[in-house]
Amino acid sequence: MSLDQPLAPLPQEGMGFASAWPIRAGDVDPYDRLRFDAIARYLQDIAWENLHKTFFHRTDPNWIVRRTVIDVIRPILWPDEVQLLRWCSALSTRWTNMRVRVTSTNGGLIETEGFWINISESTGMPARISDEGLAYLGQTTQEHRLRWRPYLTDTAPAESDTDMPFPVRATDIDQYNHVNNACYWQAVEQFMVEYPKLLAGPHRAVIEYVAPVLARQHVTVRSRYEPGDRTGRPVLRLWFVVGGTTTTVVRIMPLPPE
Repeated sequence: MSLDQPLAPLPQEGMGFASAWPIRAGDVDPYDRLRFDAIARYLQDIAWENLHKTFFHRTDPNWIVRRTVIDVIRPILWPDEVQLLRWCSALSTRWTNMRVRVTSTNGGLIETEGFWINISESTGMPARISDEGLAYLGQTTQEHRLRWRPYLTDTAPAESDTDMPFPVRATDIDQYNHVNNACYWQAVEQFMVEYPKLLAGPHRAVIEYVAPVLARQHVTVRSRYEPGDRTGRPVLRLWFVVGGTTTTVVRIMPLPPE
């Protein structure tokens, strides 16, 4: 897949790991739209359920996400209930693309894909997925040579007066002493208030985590909004910067017409 390609479909109905729950009031914006940071937490939650309702919590318990793609095709609005379906769309021996389809009782549809890396508990480095895990993941894909390739390679712009400080709170830190991946989407939501046009139709949001942000580090978000090329498609680009180093890159844009 590349930045503009559609996400891989489910190879066969009835496959994948399923779960469901109601949308909570704290998951939505003032217009009842399910926020990006809530979607990111949902992806964590179903990954955790998938881990603990299979053997993975014994064989491959530690994973980190390197990239998340969120395609909002039909927005999900509160009150509603979401149904989530998770499956592997590509893998290698140390990492995997995990698709999650989020549908809602009232007709919402969000398609997502996450690049997940299996981590050694002792070294903190990428580790080989167990044979049992590879067999399980391989049931839903024929792509067994997945390689990491960044989608977002734009260099961060120079410091400017439009930079937004992003204070790291104690509640943002996870068990690895990193800012939890869902928290970055809260900063994205802060920018979406200024660019509602991006949310008006089907849209794609992509985030890539280049380096972890630790507790007590000072984060600045730089932005560049392009109102549209000759096709009229606007793009918002964000860079999370710590001490001059880019740690995270984001792009939000309309989904290309099918």
